[in-house]
Amino acid sequence: MLTSPNHLSTHRPSPTTVQFTVSNAPPLKTVSAKIVFYTTLLLRLIIGLAIVLVSIAKIQSASPNDKPSSFEILFTHNPAGALSGTVAENVDWRILLPIGGAIAYLVIWRGSTEESLLVLRGLGVQTSTSSPTYLSTPTTRFIPTNMIQDIFIHEAFKGFEVRFYLAIVVEGEGEVVVVFPNLLPKRSIVEEVWRGARACLYEPKS
Repeated sequence: MLTSPNHLSTHRPSPTTVQFTVSNAPPLKTVSAKIVFYTTLLLRLIIGLAIVLVSIAKIQSASPNDKPSSFEILFTHNPAGALSGTVAENVDWRILLPIGGAIAYLVIWRGSTEESLLVLRGLGVQTSTSSPTYLSTPTTRFIPTNMIQDIFIHEAFKGFEVRFYLAIVVEGEGEVVVVFPNLLPKRSIVEEVWRGARACLYEPKS
């Protein structure tokens, strides 16, 4: 999937809860963007199904049965099954396995990154980073409010440029927790999240 510059979306289900999400996936705000997204998703599903069918056909050809099951009859008597059988018969395992594995990984590969910060007043914050594939779960961490000593913006060098990042100081830990560690969004996004997170996390002073 194609990526785009990092963009921020904010979701406030209640005055005491806010979620900041930074993503480099193209935003689905236009009709053309939605068409591209769902067309790509459909192609992924079709390619994934084709890999499964060819693998089934290859297994069947490697272990022939004198009395084929009803599934095998149904499988071989349709265009997709017949085509899969033809491919399986003409492609060796040594070629099929690496190519099929590479294509299967591309099918489940997410192709973009999404990171979020969920702030719950009185409870704490939860950071989340999406996994590289659609089959694995995101990496999350919850930090209770009483463990948070500070939330601040820090700067560091990445290559030859200065990058700003949001950091959480956790009590008893020698290193800070970096928010959005993979995407490292631009300064304006970091400042907006910093202001919103602090305003939501701590009770307003009367």
